[in-house]
Amino acid sequence: MNSDFTLAIHSLTYLALQPDRMSTSDAISESAGVHPVRIRKVLSLLKKHEFIKSKEGTGGGFIFALDLNKVNLWDIYKITSEGALKPKCPESNHKCIVGANMQSVLCSIFLGAEEHLGEYLKDYTMKEVVNLVSKRL
Repeated sequence: MNSDFTLAIHSLTYLALQPDRMSTSDAISESAGVHPVRIRKVLSLLKKHEFIKSKEGTGGGFIFALDLNKVNLWDIYKITSEGALKPKCPESNHKCIVGANMQSVLCSIFLGAEEHLGEYLKDYTMKEVVNLVSKRL
């Protein structure tokens, strides 16, 4: 899993808590404590996959575009981190039974782990994340 996943959830939660107004990437980056360029990269990805809409110019910014109940954390994981659990194996000795097979064995195991993670993340919608954050305000 990479930080784009957590930044995407942070950004969407920030936008969801302000449903009636546009939010700037600078405001979101300040909330997340990261450089605006990092947030813009994530926002671009979210926009490409139609989670958010944007408007340029004065009064512009970003706004959540979907029903919070219909976006789950697995949806976000797939666009930000899919395959991130795949092990990074060094170049092995392919004449050795272990070296020749370790990468495919580990990839198979971690692919299964990612499938289990997906089933777990599907149980959490953005509505639930927003509610959990709101309870702590």
